This record gives sequence, C-alpha cells and structure tokens, in this order.
Amino acid sequence: MKAGWSISALTGAVAVGMIMLPALAPGDSDNQEKEIKPNGKGIGTLFNPGNGNGNDNGQAKGKPGSGGGSTSNGIDYHGGPLMTGTVNVYYIWYGDWAGNEATGILEDLAKNIAPSPYFNINTTYYNGANVHVSNLVSFKGSTTDAYSHGMTLSDAAVQDVVKTNIGKFGTDVNGVYFVLTSADVTASSGFCTKYCGWHTFGTINGLHVKYSFVGDPTRCPSACMAQKIGPNGASGADGMASIIAHELEEATTDPELNAWYDSRGMENADKCAWTFGATYAAKNGTMANMTLGLRDFLIQQNWVNASGGYCAKSY
Repeated sequence: MKAGWSISALTGAVAVGMIMLPALAPGDSDNQEKEIKPNGKGIGTLFNPGNGNGNDNGQAKGKPGSGGGSTSNGIDYHGGPLMTGTVNVYYIWYGDWAGNEATGILEDLAKNIAPSPYFNINTTYYNGANVHVSNLVSFKGSTTDAYSHGMTLSDAAVQDVVKTNIGKFGTDVNGVYFVLTSADVTASSGFCTKYCGWHTFGTINGLHVKYSFVGDPTRCPSACMAQKIGPNGASGADGMASIIAHELEEATTDPELNAWYDSRGMENADKCAWTFGATYAAKNGTMANMTLGLRDFLIQQNWVNASGGYCAKSY
C-alpha cells in the first residue's frame, strides 16, 4: 500500500504554462457515508481522472472523518505515527544521471527546504501525545544505482532498490529514502498515467522504513510538469522539485498511511496538488513562487491544519 499524488483532470484554465485548478471551500461536505483511506493513486492524471474511489478531482473538500482526532480543518488525525524531530532525506539516483544538473538542483532543495516558512506548514500536524512535526529537514547524502532492477520498476522493485542501497546510508527510522529515476525509467503501476510520485513504508532490516518513488517528469511533461522549463533552467529537475516536496510532506505527516488524511483519503499535500498561489518571474522568465537557499522554485502549496484549513505557501 502506498500514498501518492498526480495531476487532476484539467477542469480549470492553463495560463503561463501552469495548470490551474478550481478551489473548493475547505468546509464543503463531500456527502460520502464512509471514510476512504489513502490508496496510493493520488487524485488522477490528465489521462486518468479520479483514483478509483469515486473521488472528485481538484482540491479536496474538507470533512471531519470518523477516525479519532476530528478537527474543523478539513483533515483528521487517525492515530498513527508522525515523523517528529529532524526528518532526514536520502537520495538514490536510479538510472543514468551522468552530467545531469538535476543532482545539484534537487540536493539544494533537500538542503534548504527546512527550516523555512514553507515547511513550517507541517508543524500544524501532531501525534496523539500532541507532539508537533518540527520545521527541520536534513539532507544526509545520495548514492547512484545504475539500473540494478532494469528500466521498468514494479512497486516491489522500488522497495528492493531501497533495500539494495540502504546499507550505504544506514537504516534510519526518521529518514525518507527517495528513489529518483532518470527519464528512461518508468514504473509499471502507473507512472505518468496514474501518478507522478508516491510514498509508503516497509520493513527493512527489521525496522519501518519510509521511502518514495519520484520519476523524471520529462518522460510525460503534459502529465507531471507545471511548466516545460523551470526557474533553474531545467525541465526534469524543476518539475521533480515540487513532487519531492509533496511526498516529503506526506511522508512526514502520514508516514504509515494511518495518521493525517481527510474523509476522501487525501493527505495534506494531495489537498493542494497543482496549486501554487502567487507567483513571480524568475531570472530566466519562468514562473517561481518561493526561494529556498539561493534558488527559486515552483513548489505546490500545502494544507495548513489551522483556521479551518487552507492551502498556502507558508505558515
């Protein structure tokens, strides 16, 4: 079982190369009788609207769920663990990344995403002991994997890639291991047709390990990229930055798919997928909405679990 994200059906307008989706009021009722758990297929893509659960596309409507910790913020706590303290990020560059500027861009993202006003949104989430997520992320390193499991990865193969490479880092229960695939690699469970990335957990070396798959969106730019070239002059890396941020947020606030999500199975980042808030022109003329470290990025908004719940770029 996994949790993920993907592009929603295009029900809004396209302007300046960005996908715009209509906002739904966080307090609207979705009229569902039973709460849906995260199923890992996000909220659909341009090519495959919906996720098989009868969910609408676009931003999620908020509705207090039946699992414990119900709030009025459009997302609810279901009793599972969160990642508190410093969240450690590890990259596994899978495939062929030789000479690709993505390695520098995305490592800079991981090094500077927190502390930041953006990642501070996640501090509005807490566990059963009322311990809140911290605005702290540490990039612990990266390694390469030259197609150890071929060019088409099943979900099981993604976990095997983590198992194969985790010894290079150590088994870290407060880490998220990202399998980042080059543009010639795909995933058989629906990359580009059902999702752009996902996160989940598994037992590795006897411990619960959190990990994520994020593919290079240049493989399917019309499905997984908000703009063809991003503020760092890259296509794949700039597109992957927002997907990585999305999966990191969800891995932090819902690492085992039983903590924070709404009645339609949407985790915090799902509720704001492909919304960016106010943007500005980066030096190369493309759209950006935040500066992390010395770089501009176009990163999706995240759901604030306060004041009724809303999508924002900072808290």
